[in-house]
Amino acid sequence: MPPFRYRGVLTAATLAALVLVMLAAGCTGTGTVQGGAGETVTVTDGFGRAVAVPSPPETVVCSGSGCLRYLVYLQSQDLAVGVDDQEKKDQPMEGRPYALAYGAQFKDLPLIGEFRGKDDPEKILGIGPAVIFKTGSTGTAYSTSGPEADKLQERTGIPVVAFPYGSLRNDAEKAEMYAGLRTMGEVLDKQDRAEEVIAYIEATIADLEARTADIPESEQKTAYIGGVSSAGAHGIISTEPAYPPFLWVNAKNAAAGLGTAHADVAKEALVDWDPEYIFVDLGTTQLENDGAIGELKTDPALKGLSAAKEGRVYGVLPYNFYSVNYETILADAYFIGKTLYPDRFADIDPGEKADEIYTFFVGKPVFDEHNNEYRNLGFQEIPL
Repeated sequence: MPPFRYRGVLTAATLAALVLVMLAAGCTGTGTVQGGAGETVTVTDGFGRAVAVPSPPETVVCSGSGCLRYLVYLQSQDLAVGVDDQEKKDQPMEGRPYALAYGAQFKDLPLIGEFRGKDDPEKILGIGPAVIFKTGSTGTAYSTSGPEADKLQERTGIPVVAFPYGSLRNDAEKAEMYAGLRTMGEVLDKQDRAEEVIAYIEATIADLEARTADIPESEQKTAYIGGVSSAGAHGIISTEPAYPPFLWVNAKNAAAGLGTAHADVAKEALVDWDPEYIFVDLGTTQLENDGAIGELKTDPALKGLSAAKEGRVYGVLPYNFYSVNYETILADAYFIGKTLYPDRFADIDPGEKADEIYTFFVGKPVFDEHNNEYRNLGFQEIPL
């Protein structure tokens, strides 16, 4: 609606009439329409779909890997009125800090379908949320799309706001993550919190990078991350060539150059690289014989690695658990930085820093509870 300009004296009656005209015309701001049931705002989601949603909604459901995590980041977990079956499982090891913080609350909610976005439209209809959020892990078989969102919206008659989940592996996927948070924040009227989360991530990465930026390349440590979780637990050869903590603290990733996503490397390559430091994603302990840890203890070739022989194998908490737990990857980065360059992180206690990060993202300091699930092997040397 164009701005109204009046040159002259407004009487009280005229002013009142103008207000009524503006309200009747729905002049509530760009992209909004005032209706009898409350305000509706049209948002453009992560797939370019224009979706009219009640704003702010009183009830929502989250579909797909990591979607509920974003709701928690935006301090709106109490709006959830249904969950997928991932939230109802009794996990022997719970790798999701948001579930540690609010799992009991989520377990009691009605079921909306299976995990990884396998929705049951009839169940969702029975719950009747005002908005459905839908996301999926970028670059995997569990991603989502605009047509999938359209189909769910047609079958339920409920607005579906969808977006790629993103990651911190590269600028393109980081942009997807930030756009998803902003889109969800716009719908929830939590724009300020979305910007706060984004600014916190940027400031944390900047702090990590600044601490190690001037380390000469010749003095940068070589490291390898093994046992990386990816749709389940894996052994020592499972790694990430673009593992963000190594990038942020200027460590040389032994597996660099093999792409940006998850990769399985040849055991012979790991032996040939012989990295100075080995970090083990403790999600591997879900496997028989502790996965990567057992391999380092028993495999003759791996036992000969310098890091294994000289006590430079360390545990980090798994961050890939129902998509990326960003708070954990940031916490892991401080521990890795302190391990590789202790003088640059002299002021950091990794456990305390982790709780600071967890409290910001999920509202509770869950480091001890989280680490205890992995036999307190996180953030310490793993004895072999």
